[in-house]
Amino acid sequence: MINRSRISARLKPIPWALAALLGTGMTGALAQTTAQPASSAGVTSEDKLETVIVSSQRRAERLQDVPVAVKAFSAKQIEDAGIKSTQDFINMTPNMSFDNSYTYGNSFVVIRGVTQINNADSPVAVVVDGVPQSDQKQLKMNLVDVERIEVLKGPQGALYGRNAIGGAIVIDTKAPKNEWGGFVKVGLSSGNSVDVAGGISGALVPDRVLFRVVGNTQKSDGLTTNTFLNKNVDALDHDNDVRAKLTVFATDDVSLDFRLSSRDFKAGGIWDSQIASLNPNEITPITTNVLGVTTGTTDEFTFKAEVNTSIGMLTAITARTNLKEKVIGDGDFSNSTNALGGVLKGIANPQRLQGQERDVRLLSQEIRLTSPVKQTTRWIAGLFYLNQQRELLRRSPFDDGSGNTDQWERAPSSGFDRFYGTASAVFGQFDHDISPQTTISGALRYDRDDRNRTNLLTNGQASRTFDAWQPKVTLTQRLGADSLMYGTYSTGFRSGGFNAAIAAEQGFRAETLQNYELGYKGSFLDNRLIFNAAGFVSRSKDFQYFGTTLVNGNNVAQINNIDRVNIQGLDVDFRFTPARGLEFDGGIGVTDSRVAEDAAHPANVGNYTPKASPWKINLGTQYTARVSDGVLGFGRFDIEQRSAKYWHANNLLVSDGFTLLNVRFGIKDQKSKWSLDLYAKNLTDKQYYADVNGQTESNWPNLGVVAIGSLAPRRTIGIEATYRM
Repeated sequence: MINRSRISARLKPIPWALAALLGTGMTGALAQTTAQPASSAGVTSEDKLETVIVSSQRRAERLQDVPVAVKAFSAKQIEDAGIKSTQDFINMTPNMSFDNSYTYGNSFVVIRGVTQINNADSPVAVVVDGVPQSDQKQLKMNLVDVERIEVLKGPQGALYGRNAIGGAIVIDTKAPKNEWGGFVKVGLSSGNSVDVAGGISGALVPDRVLFRVVGNTQKSDGLTTNTFLNKNVDALDHDNDVRAKLTVFATDDVSLDFRLSSRDFKAGGIWDSQIASLNPNEITPITTNVLGVTTGTTDEFTFKAEVNTSIGMLTAITARTNLKEKVIGDGDFSNSTNALGGVLKGIANPQRLQGQERDVRLLSQEIRLTSPVKQTTRWIAGLFYLNQQRELLRRSPFDDGSGNTDQWERAPSSGFDRFYGTASAVFGQFDHDISPQTTISGALRYDRDDRNRTNLLTNGQASRTFDAWQPKVTLTQRLGADSLMYGTYSTGFRSGGFNAAIAAEQGFRAETLQNYELGYKGSFLDNRLIFNAAGFVSRSKDFQYFGTTLVNGNNVAQINNIDRVNIQGLDVDFRFTPARGLEFDGGIGVTDSRVAEDAAHPANVGNYTPKASPWKINLGTQYTARVSDGVLGFGRFDIEQRSAKYWHANNLLVSDGFTLLNVRFGIKDQKSKWSLDLYAKNLTDKQYYADVNGQTESNWPNLGVVAIGSLAPRRTIGIEATYRM
């Protein structure tokens, strides 16, 4: 039975935290910047906050003019905060979480209550340099030489498509320049970790042919120990990444961009420990007899052409991606000497391995026409096409006791499926200025997904088509030169699909979401304080999640649907500079995501949805000052306060809230030629589970083990040196 008083107690800190945050006057919106002129009141451009420029609506605009809840990070903030991975910037984004488990490249992102499921579509559209990253494994990435990161909250389906049901992540890497230059960055950190990055950029033909090449390599002995094997489970043998860009200005009106990237890694995998209670706050050691391993490669080629015509900018983007990943590890999360046994205790040969091999091929094409900015009515229209193929091979052999992963390679397949599909879309958006103060915007997108699954062991086939219209309407009212309000009705769509082959399994349904949002954006104190807030109410139909359901009279763990989910919440971001060199930034996110209707599990009605976190607070403080001629000293302190997390819809497994602290100190050349930084992540060495899975949702035969948990990274202390040419 669910303890309602316990749930209420967990929510009580929210009003006090919000009041404290508002009183502090901090903000977390930062992006590409331009200089501000001096004020007649004596406030100079160095005392003000930057003018924030984002491309959230497929054109460059000031953040304060965009009627969307956006969390943005500029190249400067990325450097100041030490953002080097997807995990880093999502940790700094309220109403969003990122959990890494099972494989090195896997991720479970949650945004405004909408949840990621393994081997399924993401709840956020991820776009890198204008190219959609259409596979779940592409979200976790190393961020090197990045110009800007934007997180758009709420459904963004009109412009970004079917996977933008919860929002969108837009990442732009740095473009080639005419001037020759480069950089080298070397980092050393806990676990004998080494991180080296470097790049070079310049002109092959001045003003016509420009290039940029960036590389990154990482390795680590790891920080999390398997006490049975006395080895670290999170060791990183290597993670190598290279990216090359070539920009050709064929004429004054035609530009061509070529991008080639390749990534190769070998790391740990499947490092869960048993939780022999209903309390995932009790951290237990990893005692498996198999040391998991993940290997993977990603190769991507993209081509973008932009042609400036008399009616607007014509953009065409083509992308081809090949992605492979293999993970092998312990299948019972135990060893033969453990009296409790593993999750498979009670069946024949409970000591087992598990693993899967994925081979993904993606080909996408987008064409859009964007009108000029300086006109009363502005518009965007486009077409999109995606061809995707994913092969998934699974094995779960008996463990011969050696703990050697080679035995998995020799075992027969327990499942082998090919998922094939095509997705197509037509979309458009317009903005019309009713008056200089009032703008009405409308958008519409139609998505169609044709999906097929073939069981390569039996040759059994299944196919379905999913489609949806996604309208959006926004009314924006400017309250003055420095503030506006907006109201939005938007919709999102996440395609349905098929689980791994199970007899008579008909797949899971598409998920749709309707969102109503009211927002405010304002600048105060001569642009020294920025405050943005948005309240939202959403209704999800056929909410996708992973759990058990009856198939042919048997409980089967797979992707399922909750009939109806109600979501409501608040987003606040603000930033404040009270004095030159001193900045505060922060935000708060509140999301109340509840099961409203579930015919398959009526007892879950009223509960939090899977992986729900009711609130999160972020606070950051940084100070920069001159320490000698031409040298600046820098210090930054970040606090992330997370609420309780409800792992399954039955709300039986709940992780308590906790606080994470990050610090960073350094010195740098005033002209940013070099820098030296000392940092600590998870300063207090908080131990917690990044992901938890329970027996009730996984259908294990051993009721003695009610859950497993994947441990999050321990405290990391490091030093980083950068030199720019």
